Amino acid sequence: MYLCSLKSAQSKYWNTIKLAQLPAWQTCQELIQIKEHKKGGQLSVCSKLCYAIGGAPYQITGCALGFFLQIYLLDVALVDPFYASIILFGGRAWDAITDPTVGFLVSRSPWTRFGKMMPWIVLSTPLAVVCYFLIWYVPPIDQGKIIWYLMFYCLFQTLQTCFHVPYSALTMFISSEQKERDSATAYRMTVEVLGTVIGTGIKGQIVGLANAPCIPVGDDFNSSSQDFGPEVNISQPHISLEHTRQAYMIASGVISAIYVLCAVILFCGVKERKESYKSEPMSFFQGIRLVMGHGPYVKLVMGFLFTSLAFMLLEGNFALFCCYTLGFRDDFQNILLVIMFSATLTIPFWQWFLTRFGKKTAVYCGTTVSAVIPFLILVVLLKSNLIVTYMISFAAGVSIAAAFLLPWSMLPDVVDDFKVHNPETQGHEAIFYSFYVFFTKFASGVSLGISTLSLDFAGYVTRGCSQPVEVDITLKVLVSAAPIFLIIIGLIIFITYPINEERCQGNRKLLNEQRENELDSETDSTETDGSVV
Repeated sequence: MYLCSLKSAQSKYWNTIKLAQLPAWQTCQELIQIKEHKKGGQLSVCSKLCYAIGGAPYQITGCALGFFLQIYLLDVALVDPFYASIILFGGRAWDAITDPTVGFLVSRSPWTRFGKMMPWIVLSTPLAVVCYFLIWYVPPIDQGKIIWYLMFYCLFQTLQTCFHVPYSALTMFISSEQKERDSATAYRMTVEVLGTVIGTGIKGQIVGLANAPCIPVGDDFNSSSQDFGPEVNISQPHISLEHTRQAYMIASGVISAIYVLCAVILFCGVKERKESYKSEPMSFFQGIRLVMGHGPYVKLVMGFLFTSLAFMLLEGNFALFCCYTLGFRDDFQNILLVIMFSATLTIPFWQWFLTRFGKKTAVYCGTTVSAVIPFLILVVLLKSNLIVTYMISFAAGVSIAAAFLLPWSMLPDVVDDFKVHNPETQGHEAIFYSFYVFFTKFASGVSLGISTLSLDFAGYVTRGCSQPVEVDITLKVLVSAAPIFLIIIGLIIFITYPINEERCQGNRKLLNEQRENELDSETDSTETDGSVV
């Protein structure tokens, strides 16, 4: 007992001497880290909220692009469906290079006074905002539209990657306690789903005030007044195509301002734990082989790849489905808002559920027992009814909440499992997160590219007030049959996912013992250095 007390006193003495020799700002950071260590890595509610707010820009812009970019390119920018598919797929496919590359560069980045991840987040924000705004601007040229949209879409995806990959990896560095990381992830998912509500609400409500004008086709032309020109909205004759384009730009300006505000709050309210960085030099391809060679990670990513592809198909085509198949041209933005609002409300429920029953159980219940598969069936089979559509949409949001929360809650478990099996390899968390981000973005690109090409082959009429029967059938397949098939494949893959709650607890225990041994070694080293002095 006496020796333990003496050892503790000596450790405090040499830590005090060490702090006295540091600059004032660095001394403050060291004191914050010591205080957090004494609390066992606990995070304050303020820190969790600031961390969670940092995830909003990705979801706000992603939701706006996912729900509205396709219909914007087709009916507002007047891009041919074939070229629109090239733009949508090309922007996402570009992430095949940017996501893993940025993840590798982040893992090799040196520590700065602001941290290791924060410089990436801060420096990419202003450029990303400019590129995002220009995506929603229609250039006064016809021949160069495709190059314009493809260039700024790819640039935005690259800059968004420079923001989101470091932010995602930041989960591992805000606390050493798995419970605190799970809690911070729940905060983050709540804010991110709220971000989808904000993105859907801002984009949808502003654009909804100036819906893109349509041209009568077939029976519509015979039954509608022919006094309106091709640049006028038949349901609202005072709205022209130019008004619609201005509405898109106003909405993008508001979202850009929110993007910057969230980045500032994240930077001011979150501190990285320097003691977590113990990276070793490793080449890019070595990092890829190491990460992709970890079985649980591959199964987790592949499972969520198929489920994400299903939800991306639904997201990318639901606006067109509401407009043309259901006939709710003036209400689709409100239906999307109901879905996202429902998802926001049910995030706390899914956090409780996965804590109580386990994450694998939550995966199955979130996509089968709850409403997503029944919703995908009912929304196609039932006769078009606005009230019923609102009810089904609210129920579908429950499953979307699970799809948002579960991947980011399960990724830290895979990283911990990797650390247990590879104790000599540390500091490569960003690579894990970058590949998951890449696969989800790639799934989005594939879904949007294939769906837009399918609409082109089915005979989609740009700005038509109605569409051919073949287009209606194609939209039903894209929002119902295809997503259900992909979800089933993802669930089959999850059967082989090996990390359960018992294995997670065992990994946490081993990692805690490893950290305690490292702290003891650092204390002994400090005492040895002090005795030499």
